[in-house]
Amino acid sequence: MKLLIKNMVCLRCVAAVENILKANGLFYKSVNLGEVELEKEPNAEALKRFDADLQNVGFEILDDQKRKLIERIKAILIQKVQSGDVEEHFSLSETLTKKLHKEYTQISRLFSGMERITIEQFFILQKVEKVKEWLVYDELTLSEIAWKLGYSSVAHLSTQFKKMTGLTPSYFKTLGNKSRKSLDQI
Repeated sequence: MKLLIKNMVCLRCVAAVENILKANGLFYKSVNLGEVELEKEPNAEALKRFDADLQNVGFEILDDQKRKLIERIKAILIQKVQSGDVEEHFSLSETLTKKLHKEYTQISRLFSGMERITIEQFFILQKVEKVKEWLVYDELTLSEIAWKLGYSSVAHLSTQFKKMTGLTPSYFKTLGNKSRKSLDQI
């Protein structure tokens, strides 16, 4: 049985979780950053005690509902970027709060803890990949791309693109599609 553990970010975290597992009499196959693989599924009471002990030191077991929420967040953001209809003053926090009926700080913390990047960084990565796609297809000008993805100017788009890829949009265009990523790799 695999469990996802929030906030496991270093080797000391792994050691702490191993100690908690031992203290609760739970046998495990492996403990890695963010993940524990148990030899067998514990009873509900043992799992509850383990989760409580984890929470006492700043960790928690992530259940399927949290993973589903992360996937919904990603789907909303990917759909927004793919639509090519990102307003200049688009607000991630307002959009996600409205669509998910949850506080943005809660959504943001969960996303960052599970994905190791912020929602904003994920959104920027999605936009950069869309810019790459449009540059490769050569159907839109940089100005049109900037407008469709909510950038305040071509300069803003170019600066962010270069920061994320190390390349200017025009240089990327000369490379073709060699350095594009599929959405599931972002």
